[in-house]
Amino acid sequence: MKKHNKINLWGAHTSTVLSITLVLFMLGLLLMTEYHSYIRTHAAEENITYKVDLVPDVPDSLAVALQKEIAAMPYVKRVDYISKEEAATLFAEDLGEDFVGFLGYNPLFPSLMVNFRADLLDTTSTTIDKFSRSMQDKGIVTGVAYQESIVSELKEDFYKITWILIIFIALQIIISILMIYSTIRIALYAQRSTIKTMRLVGATMSFLTRPYMMRSLLYGALGGVLADLLLVGTAYLIDNKFGLSLMGGEHILWYGIIAGSIILLGVIIALISTRMAVRKYIKTEF
Repeated sequence: MKKHNKINLWGAHTSTVLSITLVLFMLGLLLMTEYHSYIRTHAAEENITYKVDLVPDVPDSLAVALQKEIAAMPYVKRVDYISKEEAATLFAEDLGEDFVGFLGYNPLFPSLMVNFRADLLDTTSTTIDKFSRSMQDKGIVTGVAYQESIVSELKEDFYKITWILIIFIALQIIISILMIYSTIRIALYAQRSTIKTMRLVGATMSFLTRPYMMRSLLYGALGGVLADLLLVGTAYLIDNKFGLSLMGGEHILWYGIIAGSIILLGVIIALISTRMAVRKYIKTEF
């Protein structure tokens, strides 16, 4: 009988750790998906070029001065000046023929090609609107052109993905608490004789709860470490399979933050679930 109880108890402990590990692994996948969605969306935003058209006869000195003024703006990542001649050369390369020779003149305007820093742009695009209005006040600027629909769609898609992931993460946390709660109840049931004896000799609730809380802290940390190892292995396999550059050095800091958060979350979930299970079980049964 004693051996049978030990086997049941070991199975309960193992299932608890596995439950925590699997739930935290899923949470880690969701967090990594959110992180890479953020990275990819911001990279796409920074690749969108805003074209500041200048008057045809603008002196290079004025164009370069405006280029420096724009480059000094905190939310600007890069500014390139394209003269009329450079614009004609680029257009001729794309077209495959010398359109200037055919027309007899160069109809293209000089321009400044601006890329913004996505991390410093607000979500409502008021910064872009403010930039466009400030350019319109410049005497050498004829207009600012950009694909507004693409900018809006990128932001909308990112925030849709973010909210979907937040909902999934919340559901995962609730499911994990219920799963761990159930497995802790199994562990308590396997030790019901010991708990009953301790209650009869006057053991307090805190005294009975403390060992399970300490054990759950260990289980939560162990589950977090195992989940992190699974995440590393999964990221490595996906990176090798699809070449998504998931293992680049630029991700190490955030991977470390995610890994630490997973372990901390595992400990918190385990402690909350254990406290709920122990107190309810002891009050109900004894």
